[in-house]
Amino acid sequence: MMPAVAILFGYICGSIPFGLILAKAAGLGDVRKVGSGNIGATNVLRLGNRKIAAATLLLDALKGMIPVLLIAHFGDKQLGLLAGLGAMAGHIFPVWLGFKGGKGVATNVGVLFGLYWPLGLIFIAVWLVLAYLFRISSLAALVASLLTPFWAFVLNRMEFFWPTALIGAAVWVMHRENIMRLVKNKEPRIELGKKG
Repeated sequence: MMPAVAILFGYICGSIPFGLILAKAAGLGDVRKVGSGNIGATNVLRLGNRKIAAATLLLDALKGMIPVLLIAHFGDKQLGLLAGLGAMAGHIFPVWLGFKGGKGVATNVGVLFGLYWPLGLIFIAVWLVLAYLFRISSLAALVASLLTPFWAFVLNRMEFFWPTALIGAAVWVMHRENIMRLVKNKEPRIELGKKG
C-alpha cells in the first residue's frame, strides 16, 4: 500500500462532518452558524443538546481511530500513522465544507487510541482533571495536547513523539482564538446545568 493511499483514506474518513450531519438530522440547525462556527462537539453542545454533542464526540473520535487501525492492519504501523495524520487534516480542513471544519481534539483522541491506546487514556485523564479543576474545555485540550509527546517519551514510544507533537501543534493553531480569550480571561467555562 502506498503512503498516499493511507493519507487519502484517512483524510476522507476524517472529513465526514458528523457534527453538521447530526445537528441537522436532529433539527438543531446548522452548527456552523453558532459559537465558533466549527463542526466539533463543543460547538454542537452550544445548540443545547448534550446527546447530539456526545454522539458527535464519539464519531469524531472513531473517524480518527478506525483509519489508523484499518490501515495498520492491512499495511503497517507507519502507514497507520499516516492515515491518522490524514484523518486529522480531513477533520480540520474538510474539502466538502470549504476546508473549514473542527479543531481536532476528539479526532486526535481517536488517532491516539488507534496508535497506542495508553496515550489516548492519558489524554482523556489529563483533560478530565483539568476540565474538572478549571471548567474550561479549551484549556484542558491544549494542555493535554501539549503533554502527549512527553507521555510518548515517558512510555518509551519515541516513534510517536514527533507525530503527536505535530498533531498537538495543529490543535494549538486551531485554538488560537481560544488562547487569546484565555489570556484575556474571557474564555467561556463549561456549564454543567444544561440538559438535552
